[in-house]
Amino acid sequence: MAKLSILLCIAIAFMLSFTLREVVAHTGTATFYTPPYVPSACNGYQKDGVMIAAASDAIWDDGAACGRKYKVKCTGATNQSPHPCRGKKFVVVKVVDYCPSGCEGTIDLSQEAFASIADPDAGKIKISFHQNMTSPLRIWVEIWQWVSLASLTFEVNPMYVDDK
Repeated sequence: MAKLSILLCIAIAFMLSFTLREVVAHTGTATFYTPPYVPSACNGYQKDGVMIAAASDAIWDDGAACGRKYKVKCTGATNQSPHPCRGKKFVVVKVVDYCPSGCEGTIDLSQEAFASIADPDAGKIKISFHQNMTSPLRIWVEIWQWVSLASLTFEVNPMYVDDK
């Protein structure tokens, strides 16, 4: 019974860890760039699809941003354009390129990624974004952390009852 309670606590904590991560987001702006998307600073001539982005100095991190995935949500207009945001709540993009100094946005989305969350005629939008960390490796790391924490916190010692 005690093991079942511990596993239940671990499962709840694990689910909460993903829920709480969604609350913490950065704000910035997004612009878009048009094809061709190769060559890119991260992968040269490798094609990475169209749900991609170029990182500005704010998130580039000397190239460490390459391959990171970000969940990006349109939050409003940066100018007088009325309601640029579209019905889709967010888009997940992979950083494959660098948007050099003077970049107009925090994240420069591919034209397709931008169009999925906002009207391209807006040109530039306000966004909230956070790193999307749901890779299988990250999930296993989180499970291991919660199991380790639970084993330290909920140490179970067997109890024996003497009927005498």
